[in-house]
Amino acid sequence: MTASPRKEDTIQLRTSGEVKALLNQAAALRGQKLSEFMLEAARREAQQVLLEQRTFLLDPVAHEAFLDVLDHPGKPDPALRARLSRRSVWEK
Repeated sequence: MTASPRKEDTIQLRTSGEVKALLNQAAALRGQKLSEFMLEAARREAQQVLLEQRTFLLDPVAHEAFLDVLDHPGKPDPALRARLSRRSVWEK
């Protein structure tokens, strides 16, 4: 059996007793310590968020339509050009 890498970083959280009890109950159902359960859940969610930013799936028809738009982009109309040239609310 190989030794797991040493864990050197910490993450501290504050929460209500109600949330902690919920997390403890879920961890117990999985047979995990609270910290193991929370780390696994957070890692899984982080990976999902990152995947959502990188990958999207299309059926064959939508894929062809997507490629067509990439190959033949439309020209912006005057209304779109005007909108894109406006200053943002936070820049005023």
